[in-house]
Amino acid sequence: MNKLILNTGVQDFIHEKLLSDIMSVLLVKPIFEGIAQKELAEQIEAKKKCKGKLPTWFNTPNIYYPNKLNIEQTSSELTAQYKAQIVNGKSLVDLTGGLGVDSYFFSKKMGSVLHCEIDPELSEIAHHNFEVLGQENIECFPVDGIDFLKRSPSNFDWIFVDPSRRNDKKGKVFLLEDCLPNLPKHLPFLFEKSQHILVKTSPLLDIKKGIDELNFAKEVHVVSTNNEVKELLFVLEKGYQGNIKIKTADVSQKQNSLFDFELQGEQDAQIDIGEPSSYLYEPNAAILKSGGFKSVAKHYGLKKLHRHSHLYTSEELVEFQGRRFKIEKSLPYSKKSLKSMAISKANITTRNFPISVAELRKKHKIKDGGDCYIFFTKDRNDALIILNCLKV
Repeated sequence: MNKLILNTGVQDFIHEKLLSDIMSVLLVKPIFEGIAQKELAEQIEAKKKCKGKLPTWFNTPNIYYPNKLNIEQTSSELTAQYKAQIVNGKSLVDLTGGLGVDSYFFSKKMGSVLHCEIDPELSEIAHHNFEVLGQENIECFPVDGIDFLKRSPSNFDWIFVDPSRRNDKKGKVFLLEDCLPNLPKHLPFLFEKSQHILVKTSPLLDIKKGIDELNFAKEVHVVSTNNEVKELLFVLEKGYQGNIKIKTADVSQKQNSLFDFELQGEQDAQIDIGEPSSYLYEPNAAILKSGGFKSVAKHYGLKKLHRHSHLYTSEELVEFQGRRFKIEKSLPYSKKSLKSMAISKANITTRNFPISVAELRKKHKIKDGGDCYIFFTKDRNDALIILNCLKV
């Protein structure tokens, strides 16, 4: 961490260059004594990435930025704020602290937060930024989180861990046992130090596989922003043997779209399969990732179009966590049907359909965009159908 970067003149320069071509910074002689142009460029690039993702950091003077890869890997403020709603109590230890976005928001809910980060420079950066942000109940330790716990005599109300999906030997990985730290291996020890553990994982992790790899799962949160799943959160409680609750959340600045169900209830649910009616419903990305396909139909009183097509229908319009459409026409899939619709421009979605969107566009000469939405899917009898819709 080069503290010369925090000088007022340097900070002003970084702010002024946010909209400039980064090469105009890199390809000139050093401007400030003791600061390489590459360091300035890294600060500018990293700060740019924080504008939408970490507005508190972006808008606070004298924040020091790590490289942009750290910014890309860290939680957004929206998802960190959501995580903070899960925990409560006096003490939390963050075993994989990173830049400290999650620790910062945890500290607003907890009496004290211990931030462990194995990279000493990143730990120093996080410590500096916590001071600038005025958050005084976070203590930083430049150590491996597991090693810190082994040396600590204390127990904690919560342990938070975000295992690295980049393994030096295996590259990018998706099984928890291949991540660092190896959570399934260390879990018995972690439960000696806390009754409650919150685990953040890649959205690519299979939820049932994650539950199998972890002990005492009580809740699984599927968190998305702008309808893109960003992370899975596993809430573990020592000794818990009850039904596992799945909670989905599409979070935004205005309001969160929430839908919850029990895993056992999803497995046991009986639903109706029906023909396309007046309205069509497409669940948001968090619900689709959660696997709550029968639960969402049961909760909203909808019929599924097909056992394996996650599209729903109803005669009357209902509230729904996802997109809603008015079905204008429902026709068997054929070149003749599409020709009768006389559509040259539309938004196309395929669900449980043997032809890709790109192939359909090429084959039927349909451009992207406009107010028309066409769904290519199957009906209850496995017949290929076309649904011509307008968004509600």
